[in-house]
Amino acid sequence: MTRGAVDRDAATGGRPAAPVIGVGRPPWWLLVLAALVTVGVTANLLSRGWLERLDLRVSEVTSVWALRDSWAYWPIWVVTQIGGRVTILVVLAGLVGWLAVRQRTLVPLVRVVVALALLTTVVYAFKWGTGRTAPAFPGSFFHLDGASYPSGHVANAVLMWGVARWQAVEFGLPPAVQRATWVLSVLGPVATGVAMVALDFHWVTDAVVGLSVGLLLLGVVHGLDALGMSRWVRARVGRSQA
Repeated sequence: MTRGAVDRDAATGGRPAAPVIGVGRPPWWLLVLAALVTVGVTANLLSRGWLERLDLRVSEVTSVWALRDSWAYWPIWVVTQIGGRVTILVVLAGLVGWLAVRQRTLVPLVRVVVALALLTTVVYAFKWGTGRTAPAFPGSFFHLDGASYPSGHVANAVLMWGVARWQAVEFGLPPAVQRATWVLSVLGPVATGVAMVALDFHWVTDAVVGLSVGLLLLGVVHGLDALGMSRWVRARVGRSQA
């Protein structure tokens, strides 16, 4: 290793000089689009519009597949757990613990806790507010003790893997870890949503709005951090640009 490389590593605490990927902060136009999708789809469903009929048609197809009763159930179910809260929190606990010890900062922990609190509050407000029944119920109905809309697994995958990617990049974890979190933050929600719909656990619109809500919440957490959440916990953070 050259003297310059040694000096550079010393100055950055042993971290790479530059991130391999961006931190993944959603751009403003994507947040606007996500908000429009959330409002538009919700309004259409509550008015019993064409999106509800689309959901019913897709569910008819997946019901014919009968994947729940086939050998494919467990492999597909495993894919749904990419967006499972337990799966993601186990990974994030390891990440937060590692950074707390190595970087001596509680910033990642604060970000994860804030993201989890927002996710739980907003998603369950939607679920209880709309009361949409799941595809397993005969037909699509609202306010009949339903909790299908939106998909919490998809929203969870977008938000929490997005937070994991953010920490991996900002704190200079190895390139392979940064790329892995990028894959999980981008492809994880898609795989989760497709698997949920294929198993007839969720409607298509549940997955779409879960994606939109997750993006909006990720933008909110980034925004709160930019307003001083990191400084509030008195941590030294070298910021990266998305």
